[in-house]
Amino acid sequence: MENSPSQDDPGQPPVPVPVPLSKPELEPRSGPVAAPRPSTAPVADAEMRVSDADRERIAELLRDAYAEGRLDAEEHAERIEAAYAAKTFGDLVPLTRDLPAHRSVSFDKPPLGAQEPAPAPARPLPPARQEAPSVVAIFGGAARKGRWRVGSHLSAFTAFGGVDIDLTDAVFESPEVEITVTAIFGGVEIRVPENVSLIGSGVGIFGGFDVREQTVADPYAPVVRVKGVALFGGCNAKPRRGKKLREWVRKQLGTE
Repeated sequence: MENSPSQDDPGQPPVPVPVPLSKPELEPRSGPVAAPRPSTAPVADAEMRVSDADRERIAELLRDAYAEGRLDAEEHAERIEAAYAAKTFGDLVPLTRDLPAHRSVSFDKPPLGAQEPAPAPARPLPPARQEAPSVVAIFGGAARKGRWRVGSHLSAFTAFGGVDIDLTDAVFESPEVEITVTAIFGGVEIRVPENVSLIGSGVGIFGGFDVREQTVADPYAPVVRVKGVALFGGCNAKPRRGKKLREWVRKQLGTE
């Protein structure tokens, strides 16, 4: 005890005294936590949502490529399915990237308030083609589109191939058109104008027979009836939005 240093011994260094923490450092902060602000950054073009019109435009390009032989039946079916399942423009771009004859997907939008260009003067329509009442595709593809004359009956047969029937620009020679479909390990696609009634009564066996039925308000509008069978194949019939039956066709049918 005699050798222990005294607290007042000047030869020893002073012992540091701990400093107590202040109150804000001891207690956690109280009160509501500010929610993060939503991001105002613009959405990238490829992430923009697409509309039904955008999907239909790409589907039409793919049908043109299929009719020109740029795509085979399997590629056409795969890309058509991907086009209608697309959610963004980024999903649509790869579908036409390798088709040099077709215009690419554009993200450009006209500015708000911009005046739309005046429509070009209408050009005289070419005469409608006279076609056979049947479309056949075996191990390949067949397409019927453009201005062609369609009668009261039409048959479509495909085996290991694909048939594309487009009635949106066709000249209806009868107020009612009946299309009989037989699809065996193949597919048949049918499109009609949006102001035409569409009725279906087909059967799918290990396949699908999808007819998007509609009844238009115009009692004088033509009626397209799709029937038949799809065996290990498929049939898809639906109206094409934005394409309407021309008024002069109704007069030609003698209903006015």
